[in-house]
Amino acid sequence: MDLFHKCRTFTRAKEAQAEGWYPYFKPIGSGADAEVVIDGKKMIMIGSNNYLGLTQHPKVKAAAIEAVKNYGSGCTGSRFLNGTLDIHEHLETGLADFMKKESALVFSTGFQTNQGTIYTLVGKDDTIVIDRGDHASIMDGCRLAFGKTIKYRHNDMKDLERILSELERPENTLVIVDGVFSMEGDLADLPKICELKKKYKFKLMVDDAHGIGVMGKNGRGTAEHFGVEDQVDLIMGTFSKSFASIGGFICGEESVIHYIKHFSRALIFSASMPPAAVAAVLASLDIIKKEPERRQKLWKNVNRIRDAFKKFGFDTAGSETPIIPIVAGGEQKVFMFWKDLYERGLFANPVIPPAVAPEHCLIRTSYMATHTDEQIDKVIEICGQSAKAVGLANL
Repeated sequence: MDLFHKCRTFTRAKEAQAEGWYPYFKPIGSGADAEVVIDGKKMIMIGSNNYLGLTQHPKVKAAAIEAVKNYGSGCTGSRFLNGTLDIHEHLETGLADFMKKESALVFSTGFQTNQGTIYTLVGKDDTIVIDRGDHASIMDGCRLAFGKTIKYRHNDMKDLERILSELERPENTLVIVDGVFSMEGDLADLPKICELKKKYKFKLMVDDAHGIGVMGKNGRGTAEHFGVEDQVDLIMGTFSKSFASIGGFICGEESVIHYIKHFSRALIFSASMPPAAVAAVLASLDIIKKEPERRQKLWKNVNRIRDAFKKFGFDTAGSETPIIPIVAGGEQKVFMFWKDLYERGLFANPVIPPAVAPEHCLIRTSYMATHTDEQIDKVIEICGQSAKAVGLANL
């Protein structure tokens, strides 16, 4: 058998396509919004990370267009050499100020941000401790790092302390957690983790890709939500969620960010964020600071949906965020549920292994500030109808 044998014998996806229930790579014929067009049909989008709805904000679109006029379409090089624009530095200064950290550094993607930060900081004599529910980009960053990686049971603080207590040098340990876990929508127990940090003296990094813009009084994320911002050493964020663009950033102590800037291969050997993407983030950051009513509308929508799902008896996996899953059980059940929702006009995301456990397959729904009351009514109605149709609820 040659190298490509596994590729030629992978037939599962094509079989699903032929049978009409393949749910992935659906081409959307309109912009990212609360309503999208797929195959000429209007659908309500409840599968997006566009939490504040800023992808369609006039100021964000105007900023991106103006940046192309001023700087062109791309930078044609890495930040290290010819790819640093003044607006990259303006963004980094603005993010550091917003996040109340000494310094910030932007990468071309969120995935690269985690990879480039983790393997740059963690050497062969160091240890990484991560939650089993952490994002794939964290997992891959750990694989690339020369240090040892240990996983603790999801949000199990006793298991985390057991691991920490067995380390010879906990002060040479980086604990990494998602602030908001992206599939179930639950939160890391940052208050307890910070208590353990005082005891064991490790360093703490929070991936707050799904928290910044959404959580906390000012939208600074999960650490602000729990009041522990000054106890988190590094906060990572992405621009493909609340910031309506693409890219990522890491922020923290100036000396640490300076070190990453000069040693991270993911930064040094990748082309920098294009001007339009940077300008869109700058505009989004300004809106996040000046329009708190967007977060208020988002949470109004989220609370309505969560209350309705509770009345339906759905298992929402302990969600405390705009990500509200509906746990359906096995793969067959979740695909049946997804297809029924899709045919009734809702775009949601079916989630199967390895993203979740085999018996914990789910429909991942997520909500926006720009969903109207009428759209939320329709979402509740359709979810109830579909759940009943596939035998997920007795309604």
